[in-house]
Amino acid sequence: MQNRLLFGQTQLSITIARLCQQLIEKHGDFENTVLLGLQPRGIYFADRIKAELSKYTSKSISLGYLDATFFRDDFRRRDNPVRANETRIDFLIEDKQVVLIDDVFFTGRSVRAALDAMHAFGRPKKVELMVLVKRKYARHVPVNPDYVGKEVNTLNTQKVLVEWKGIDDNDEDNVWLTDKQE
Repeated sequence: MQNRLLFGQTQLSITIARLCQQLIEKHGDFENTVLLGLQPRGIYFADRIKAELSKYTSKSISLGYLDATFFRDDFRRRDNPVRANETRIDFLIEDKQVVLIDDVFFTGRSVRAALDAMHAFGRPKKVELMVLVKRKYARHVPVNPDYVGKEVNTLNTQKVLVEWKGIDDNDEDNVWLTDKQE
């Protein structure tokens, strides 16, 4: 299979704006809502969401980065040691509405691990999940995103590759469906 472009720069910008409008409809001024980007790649999407939201509100929106590496159920089953990423949350999530943000939703195991990792920062009032791309028919746990940029049919031999301008040596943002490299 050749690479298939799922989002180009323009469509990605429109999708991010749409997702932010959905958040605003539900959370209003974000007084009791915080955003958590899931490490490693969800943080870039979370940064874009926060930047877009700041166009519509003058209030400060809390954004943190959450690493769930050591909470994964496959942590000790890997052949190569896993390297953790930085968790950076300088606020409590106790009794807050949390929007957990990731770039690609596949089996749901990362989200399940993130739910466990989150509790070190308090017990949230409610947790919602936002993803840029949801891979259909691949869930292993009963978790489903509340906000979805795009749903795609994929095979297990494929992966979704999100390229961010300024992060991945690209001149523009792109989201691709590609074959996994063996």
